[in-house]
Amino acid sequence: MKYRDWFLILFVTSVIMAISNLIGYKTSIIDSIPGIAILCGIALLGQFLSQIIPVKLPMILYVTTLGLILASPISPISGIVLQYTNKIAFMAPVTVVGAITGISIGKDYAEFKRVGWKFLIIGLLIIAGTFIGSAIVAQLVLKATGRI
Repeated sequence: MKYRDWFLILFVTSVIMAISNLIGYKTSIIDSIPGIAILCGIALLGQFLSQIIPVKLPMILYVTTLGLILASPISPISGIVLQYTNKIAFMAPVTVVGAITGISIGKDYAEFKRVGWKFLIIGLLIIAGTFIGSAIVAQLVLKATGRI
């Protein structure tokens, strides 16, 4: 049951990403399919790893780490991964995440209202911290690999 739900969610997300990529970035759906399939494969494999590895960490950590490894120069398939995923505009998946976030907040509006402005400040701090942390890691990796 759990994996069937994951496949359904990824299918709906993939359709929305393909349409967003087509409308917003003029990338044909046919050109988007391989990149979307790779991203979905990474998400599914990350989900699977988060369930079989005994270390209980957030699933996003497994998915992100797997994606970084597969796209890094040490991976024998990094060229293929980068070739196809570069055709997916960054904002195409973000559109889906924004929609899901909006639905989630709408569903829990009473709780959101109770927490109020504190939730907004904490959210902004988390986003800023994640961005700065990601930028630092990217800078270090790019320097270490000689890309910059």
